[in-house]
Amino acid sequence: MSSDAVLVSRRDLVCEITLNRPEQRNAMAPELLGAFQQVIDSVKLDREIRCVIITGTGANFCSGADFRSSILDRGNELPHEASFGIYRPFLTILDVGVPVIAAMNGHAIGGGFGLGLVCDLRVANREARYGANFARLGLHSGMAISYLLPRIAGVPRAAELLFTGRIFSGAQAAEMGIANHAVEPGEVLARARSLADEIAACAPVAVRMLKRSLYRGLGWDPRSAGEIEALLQSRTIEMEDAKEGVAALLEKRAPRFRGV
Repeated sequence: MSSDAVLVSRRDLVCEITLNRPEQRNAMAPELLGAFQQVIDSVKLDREIRCVIITGTGANFCSGADFRSSILDRGNELPHEASFGIYRPFLTILDVGVPVIAAMNGHAIGGGFGLGLVCDLRVANREARYGANFARLGLHSGMAISYLLPRIAGVPRAAELLFTGRIFSGAQAAEMGIANHAVEPGEVLARARSLADEIAACAPVAVRMLKRSLYRGLGWDPRSAGEIEALLQSRTIEMEDAKEGVAALLEKRAPRFRGV
């Protein structure tokens, strides 16, 4: 299942998936997304796995969309289909029957932050930076972040974070309830492994059923929310403010938004 872009290993009953494009900050580039989709498809079918850990190599967990690439150029697809297509591989985590832990070893911004949110549990790096910075880029959020964040952190907190696009530390993520744990930089994977081992020691069928009951009781439907977000995001991508926001990001300057 492993490829250069996404590494897979087994540790007893735990599967570890590692985003392995550190030179691209583990961004959502096509080769990484395609490899990730294949890995998750295989993991879903493996009944021996009792827990999954997702992490990254280098200083980033996942930096989100790669704005330097042609990631939104998807041939004959409609704009909203292209937008949703970026997030679809990460959203397939929702189909994994066992608990999934995000070992967020480093920074996770935008869609990379969304990757952490679609996992069941999150271990953050106390010193790393996290957040949904879409408003600062002139964009609507994607990957169901506007659906997931209020359900994880509460509506007032989510509103503040989404409307400001604020970036925050892993320590703050734990304080807000977004991360289950925030640890020193070199301890993220170890803490995630300890948590995974604790889960794997429990009765596997009971854990699978508990996961299903938990989300069924919440009326959990991030995928539909992601589809709606893709439509809204595709409209903002067409606006001049989005072009200005991305240009400002790449040029490392403050954007000048005009509301058009």
